[in-house]
Amino acid sequence: MNPSKIDLPLRLLLNLASWRNATTWRIAFSGGLDSTVLLHLLAHLAKTESLPALSAIHIHHGLQAAADAWPEHCQSVCDGLGVQLEVVRVQVQSGASLERAARDARYAAFNDVTHANEVLLTAQHRDDQAETLLFRLLRGAGVRGLSGMPQQRPLGEGHLLRPLLDVSRMELEAYAAEHQLSWIEDPSNQDRQFSRNYLRHQVFPVLISRWPQAMTTMARSAAHLSEAQGLLDELAQIDLSQARTVSEFDWLRVPSLELAPLEDLSTARQRNVLSHWLEPLTRLPDSDHWSGWEDLRDATGDARPIWRLADGELHRAGGRIWWLSGSWLRPSFLSGAWPEPSLPLALPGNGVVTLTGQIPDGPLQIRYREGGEVMDLPGRGHRDLKRLLNERGVPLFVRGRLPLLFKGEQLLAVANLPGLNGDAAGEWNLHWQPPGEDQGLS
Repeated sequence: MNPSKIDLPLRLLLNLASWRNATTWRIAFSGGLDSTVLLHLLAHLAKTESLPALSAIHIHHGLQAAADAWPEHCQSVCDGLGVQLEVVRVQVQSGASLERAARDARYAAFNDVTHANEVLLTAQHRDDQAETLLFRLLRGAGVRGLSGMPQQRPLGEGHLLRPLLDVSRMELEAYAAEHQLSWIEDPSNQDRQFSRNYLRHQVFPVLISRWPQAMTTMARSAAHLSEAQGLLDELAQIDLSQARTVSEFDWLRVPSLELAPLEDLSTARQRNVLSHWLEPLTRLPDSDHWSGWEDLRDATGDARPIWRLADGELHRAGGRIWWLSGSWLRPSFLSGAWPEPSLPLALPGNGVVTLTGQIPDGPLQIRYREGGEVMDLPGRGHRDLKRLLNERGVPLFVRGRLPLLFKGEQLLAVANLPGLNGDAAGEWNLHWQPPGEDQGLS
């Protein structure tokens, strides 16, 4: 049966059927037409259907004077429907795109309030999907971007759902008129300087006058592209399974992939698998900035290539690529002396070191490599630390952060490297827990 022939409340229930075991359905309630209809639909369905607990959240951006009255309006609507409302005020960062900054602030707030087994419902509809497709097409987006807004995705500890993506704005307007709903008209929605408003008011009326079904067919194209992206994601998982090999430095807790299986793929498959792997970690580069990957991939063995991305860096070492962000890119500092070696020592910006076993006599210090260090090894004599690190294949990005245990000027141990991390008799060992997984965006 054609979904458009099913009445709106039933269609909404069908779209949410697999999420009725959630503990909470929280509606993102701006007070505008779309979210007002969604809230009204759910509040009335809850009278006859067994639904999760309903609540609403209003994000107050504070970007215009008119917005100061909106929380009061939203509270009045929610009171009338018997739905609890939470108002969250956010700070919008200044930048080139006010639209994007407001969206980032809004979704950061949504992320914070969405807990396990909870669902945040937003009211984007089919016309919004068509606008998203055209907007991203004009920006040169690839298949992932042209897939439009997904019907569902992880958010915080729960999920975000868009249950009205198969509903037109005209249908929402008809429902609102039938039930005599009142809503906020945001003055900024008429401002043509914003790209989406320009498309909505200047471009789409012309398209629809020539192709009346333009919104429907463009939303259908987004659905086709979403299916194509799903196939690309499946291919990426196949390719990742070959590159996610075990490394002897997995204890670093740094995401990494083996390079050789990636080099065997076509260029297009390399970009696909890397985009899939990097997507949870960083904002992805546009097509003009993938030369950084080629430089990293094709570098000679003695080079130290780095591909800098928006939220971190890719390094190459030991036949692998490594994703570094957060603490790994910030300088670490040492206090020097370790006054209580029986207790763990926190290294500012660089994790924690611990001595286990029979603690060696002091005074002891933790230092970082500066160059020229020598270690006395039983049966091997004095050996340069640089050569020992080369023998172990320690990645270059680790070497300057690897904790070294000194007694005076004598290098006693190198954390975590078997044979170098304690005394010859095995009576004590130096263990380093690197920085936590501050590894980029989710």
